Amino acid sequence: MQSHRSFYWNLHIMMQTLFRLPGRRCAAILASLLLVTPAFAVLPMTDSQGNPLPTLAPMLKSVNPAVVNIATYSTQRYDNNPLLNDPFFRYFFNIPDAQRAPQKRQQSAGSGVIVDAENGYVLTNFHVINGADEVQVQLIDGRSLQAAVMGTDPDLDIAVLKVNADNLTDVPFANSNALQVGDFVVAIGNPFGLGQTVTTGIVSALGRSGLGIEGFENFIQTDASINPGNSGGALVNLAGELVGINTAILAPSGGNVGIGFAIPVNMARATLEQILEFGEVRRGQIGIAAQDLTPDLRNAFGLPTGLRGVLIADVLDGSSASDAGLQPGDIVLSLDGQPVTSANQLQSILATTAIGRTIDLRYIRGQRERTVEVTLQDASTLLSLDDELHPLLEGVRFENNERGGVRVMNMAPTSRAAYAGLRPGDVVTAVNRRPVRDLSALNDALQSAGRELLLSIVRDNRSFYVVIR
Repeated sequence: MQSHRSFYWNLHIMMQTLFRLPGRRCAAILASLLLVTPAFAVLPMTDSQGNPLPTLAPMLKSVNPAVVNIATYSTQRYDNNPLLNDPFFRYFFNIPDAQRAPQKRQQSAGSGVIVDAENGYVLTNFHVINGADEVQVQLIDGRSLQAAVMGTDPDLDIAVLKVNADNLTDVPFANSNALQVGDFVVAIGNPFGLGQTVTTGIVSALGRSGLGIEGFENFIQTDASINPGNSGGALVNLAGELVGINTAILAPSGGNVGIGFAIPVNMARATLEQILEFGEVRRGQIGIAAQDLTPDLRNAFGLPTGLRGVLIADVLDGSSASDAGLQPGDIVLSLDGQPVTSANQLQSILATTAIGRTIDLRYIRGQRERTVEVTLQDASTLLSLDDELHPLLEGVRFENNERGGVRVMNMAPTSRAAYAGLRPGDVVTAVNRRPVRDLSALNDALQSAGRELLLSIVRDNRSFYVVIR
């Protein structure tokens, strides 16, 4: 409190001194302050009593009604003792045949954001409603509404709900690609089931990936407190616009340590639009295999120190990337103006971009920077899904590798192969010690495979084995 008083007293003295200056000089200084401090232009300058103090209350009055609490209910059924399935046992102990397995009603809490008041659409996290038999949305005005699940995107951890009610309030979408590190943000949600809670912070980092939280990761990192129950809540800017969906925290000690993550609203919005249009999420791709740009690769390609980007390792023939002239060895710098710094981030952006949309891809080839337009294609038209090859390879997509073997082009992040350590870009050269030269040889080798696969893998010019059970 003392620090706040000191701040405002110093501000008062500064303004008094400023207004004693000649008119033109005072105006010039005021104009320069406005130009170099645009972030303060959106801060409210009065509190709820009309006192000239900075406050977020006016903005929150318009946003809070759109942030909802989500209560989910599920029924857990316990199996009966196997002896109860024996008719002689039931007869001997006079146990009725119609005895039902015991059940337990479970309840959990989360948050959500109304993004379309007219149609009643609510965005939340998939893990908030996963496995629920019933979903209830509770508004700030006390109403409790039954919600229907319109669709889900487990890889992005997004779910779309629908409620039927009048007088709803929604939050307008911001452009999350325009966010910058240092921008002020506000997290709103229902931590620990306490009820609607507001915390503030800044954007600590952008494009966070490789955390193993979701299948597609391109997180906004913030120091605004995000706690259990905040999942699915809103991350808004000071203009009251939605920039992200709160989803996770990094908490090695079990509590909040100021490292929270939110899904960029542009990615969540793409999922929303696809679910509403198609009833499902259709992944887009351009037909490239990418890898992170390491310091050794940067030196090998003669790139300047500090340059960040993603290396194209392969381009699929007949793909939109091939048609645009992209080649292995090109360094991707940005997609539609959004910088890319890792292969995971690049794939996440592409996978959440609408199929058929054309994007600007900026890249470097031979010390020269270029830009091309690339159209997103349906991944199913580029890759052959090899679910039928073997149950253990369900969700893995292969293609022939020019130098022999088969390349892993894409895979479900929750597949058994992914958990075993297989990664996109890996080249399979043998299965159960049988050499694999192409897709046909892979199919032949898998015909005699049992419940365990021993794959010989080449990754980054290193050979090793992966066992999938």
